[in-house]
Amino acid sequence: MSAKTWTAVDNYIVSSLLEADPILDAVLAANRDQGLPAIDVSPAQGKLLSLLARIQGASRILEIGTLGGYSTIWMARGLPAGGKVVTLELDQHHAKVARSNFERAGVSDQVELRVGPALQSLAALASEKAAPFDLIFIDADKPNNPNYLTWAMRLSRPGTVIVCDNVIRDGAVINKDGRDANVEGARAAFSFIGGDKRLDGTAIQTVGAKGYDGFAIAIVE
Repeated sequence: MSAKTWTAVDNYIVSSLLEADPILDAVLAANRDQGLPAIDVSPAQGKLLSLLARIQGASRILEIGTLGGYSTIWMARGLPAGGKVVTLELDQHHAKVARSNFERAGVSDQVELRVGPALQSLAALASEKAAPFDLIFIDADKPNNPNYLTWAMRLSRPGTVIVCDNVIRDGAVINKDGRDANVEGARAAFSFIGGDKRLDGTAIQTVGAKGYDGFAIAIVE
């Protein structure tokens, strides 16, 4: 199998199961036009996040790593009336693009975007005694995965679902001798989830338009 086949199958999935969505297409186009890196989740993955929010019955979602807001919009669409996504982004330019995209998608009232280093934003949420989140999606700088997971535990409740993206890294996650910081961050996520008795988790390898990677998914006991 090849990346060409994976992409063709992804296209088949999207054409078969997802409705045409000019708004989300415009979001991705805006991200490209504004020079954002093309590292958004795929449409099929975005739909998965939206379905997870609905399956979980999530009314409060935390996202660590906004980029241009593509995944944020997918999750916001899975919220009930009155639900909220709190999303954290370091880069001011990315945040500006994301805010425009939230307006374009009509979800601005459902999204709270906090700009600055995520670890500072997470500490602020804790100091504000924010209500626990029902779903937490971690998709930011990979070396900080264990720090983000530590905060996710503090901001969760029994039953919270935690999803950590990009944990397979083209299979490099099994390379114990590698020194790539992103791979080490992926391995750290596995170590954290596997070593914390409060978490019950697994991982799913994925192939598709975004190449070979995967998600770690855990539930707080």
